[in-house]
Amino acid sequence: MLNFLIGTGRCGSTLVHDVIARHPDVSFVSNLDDRWRRTPASVRPLNGIIYRRMPTGFRKRLRPSEGYVALSREVSPTLVNPFRDLVAADATPWLADRLRVFFESRGATEPGQHFVHKFTLWPRASFLHEVFPEARFVHIVRDGRAVANSLLQMTWWSGYLGPSRWELGPLSDGYAQEWEREGRSLVHLAGIGWKLLMDAFEVARTTVPSDLWFEVRYEDLLADPRKHMDMILEFLGLPWTKGFERGLARHEFSPGRADAFRKDLSREQLALLEYSLASHLHRYGYAT
Repeated sequence: MLNFLIGTGRCGSTLVHDVIARHPDVSFVSNLDDRWRRTPASVRPLNGIIYRRMPTGFRKRLRPSEGYVALSREVSPTLVNPFRDLVAADATPWLADRLRVFFESRGATEPGQHFVHKFTLWPRASFLHEVFPEARFVHIVRDGRAVANSLLQMTWWSGYLGPSRWELGPLSDGYAQEWEREGRSLVHLAGIGWKLLMDAFEVARTTVPSDLWFEVRYEDLLADPRKHMDMILEFLGLPWTKGFERGLARHEFSPGRADAFRKDLSREQLALLEYSLASHLHRYGYAT
């Protein structure tokens, strides 16, 4: 069974992916798929098994990955870095076939296999549902203020180039006018980027059957990891095992980081973010 973790990026999805990878029944694309063009076909389906048997200090050498280098190489850059969300109409036969082969070569569609792959930025859920109609989606949501704050600190965030040159494509008229009106702040632009992505997630959710979509807030997961990981495993059809429990215990969950944006941003910057994001934040249960 093929399952997808999706989120805006800087939303906690990497933590969730790493935790789920501890489960004895889970496999995934690893960072070796990106590094080694000629990873033996016999090894690819064994990523999960090898990962869990490696000493803790060596696991960074083989860990769950979004596999964007491998996907770009073996499928298409279209899937990796589109300027807008990919939808069902983008699933041309050649692209869908290449994507199926990519995951099939890693054992993702074998009976009884639980394969979990992560995508960030655009959801791509409508597109993926068209190609894999039985796939399940776990959407990780995080407070947009925290996401914007984190993006600003990433060396790869291209928002400093402005919306004409960043990875999310042009702003809608409404968002462009808002950004211009409020002084073209980069903090504000990072927040608008979160809104733009969350708008896409809300549209994508309407294209996937409700029983194939599960949503969890990162802050809730940090507050009660056992409860929310149990809910995620149940949704994915994975049993809670002693091996997974031991793996979960090795992860550090730090609820204090959830509010780091309050000290990393100035009072004026935070006020501008809250003004801009208020309706989206309230929709997902975040207070301003």
